[in-house]
Amino acid sequence: MFNRLHNIPSTRKPNYSGDWQAWYKQRLTTAGQAVSHVKSGDHVALCRGREPEALGLALASRRGDLKNVRVTIPQPGRDFGWFDDPSWTESFQLECGYVSDLARPAVRDGFVLYRANLDWAEQSPEYGHNPSYATDVYMVEVSPPDEHGFCSFGASVWDKPMALRSARLVLAEVNKQMIRTYGENFVHVTEIDWFVENEAPTGWTISRTSKLDAPPVAVAVAPHIAKLVHSRDTIQIGAGGITEWLPRVGAFDNHLDLGLHTEITPRGTTKLVAGGVITNKYKSLSPGKCVSTAAGGGRDDVTFINQNPMFELYNMEYVINPLVVAQHENFVAINQALAIDLTGQSTAESIGALQYSAPGGQPVMAMGALMARGGRSILVVPSTTNDGLHSRIIPMMADGAAVTIPRYMADIVVTEFGVARLRWKSLRERAQELIRVAHPKFQKELEQHARARFWPKP
Repeated sequence: MFNRLHNIPSTRKPNYSGDWQAWYKQRLTTAGQAVSHVKSGDHVALCRGREPEALGLALASRRGDLKNVRVTIPQPGRDFGWFDDPSWTESFQLECGYVSDLARPAVRDGFVLYRANLDWAEQSPEYGHNPSYATDVYMVEVSPPDEHGFCSFGASVWDKPMALRSARLVLAEVNKQMIRTYGENFVHVTEIDWFVENEAPTGWTISRTSKLDAPPVAVAVAPHIAKLVHSRDTIQIGAGGITEWLPRVGAFDNHLDLGLHTEITPRGTTKLVAGGVITNKYKSLSPGKCVSTAAGGGRDDVTFINQNPMFELYNMEYVINPLVVAQHENFVAINQALAIDLTGQSTAESIGALQYSAPGGQPVMAMGALMARGGRSILVVPSTTNDGLHSRIIPMMADGAAVTIPRYMADIVVTEFGVARLRWKSLRERAQELIRVAHPKFQKELEQHARARFWPKP
């Protein structure tokens, strides 16, 4: 299994042959006592996926006696109070790698830092590494140990194995509601320093598409996606209010033997597995297995994945890796953008200079798809903004906008109005393709911009 942790010193030395039950009992404590090990000036990282509730609250409660603690929160999901007030920075300087709804105002106002990095970059202390690695304190949520002394990371692995094994001190919150999966989703109790038991609710979901009615755009896009995906393809479905609906609006229903290698399993994926649409029979890697780094969706999806040998969760450096993705023949990356300009460069992470989210796994999956034999990279773009007042196909990227997929990686773009194929096209041809699938009320204006830019001057 691909893992670059060899470049980062490991401080964890599991003792599989020892009395792990005694270790667990001796190291069981309260949240307050656990976080008492945090000192001013320390670097603390909270895990990605589900920040530990009791430990997070206990750390925040030490606001009055801690100073200059650097806190890395890869993907903020729980608010412990520190996203609302800049004065928290005297005690805790927060940084995140994904700007969620929770953190967006604080990032905009500058008192929570955003780092713009892809997580698969080579990890080495001399050239920099994931800030969740080699920290003073790492805080993570795990399941209770099984009969062999192994805890599960639950519904998401992300970078937890590497972050945990390179930390100086590991605090684990034990939640008996957490699921178990196959793959790399485990840690031995003797790799953890202190345990806090807390049965935090698991009702929230990674998927952001919990509403009952599918967006009309998703319904309109689904038939186009269905024609672009073929039976026996291996697919990836990225985060987005449209893409995450695709498994539930019929985009894949008429296919056979699809494979799945994806960052997060969106809601409805498990029904495709149960219905025989996704079998993974013809995958180039891990045949017969759905591979991801997180199990998303609703309670039914996560229950289906729990201890199901068809699903394997691995660290993100393996799953979200272009060298791994490219080994899958007929790999189809399906992602969503906020806007795309007439040359094909797109953003999935910013609205002008406002950092709205993050690149996530989108650039990596798109790159891997383009490298794969028979691969395709599909970008879903709604033709207009939610209010219908502005086109999402635009003449040029707005000032300050972050480019998530550069134009030299643009491939297939899908809107409600059709499919635009950009690979190997000139800029003029790309503009024509994109205008054709733009909303009709904006086509004339876009045509004027295109002619002024890409046609000979009179």
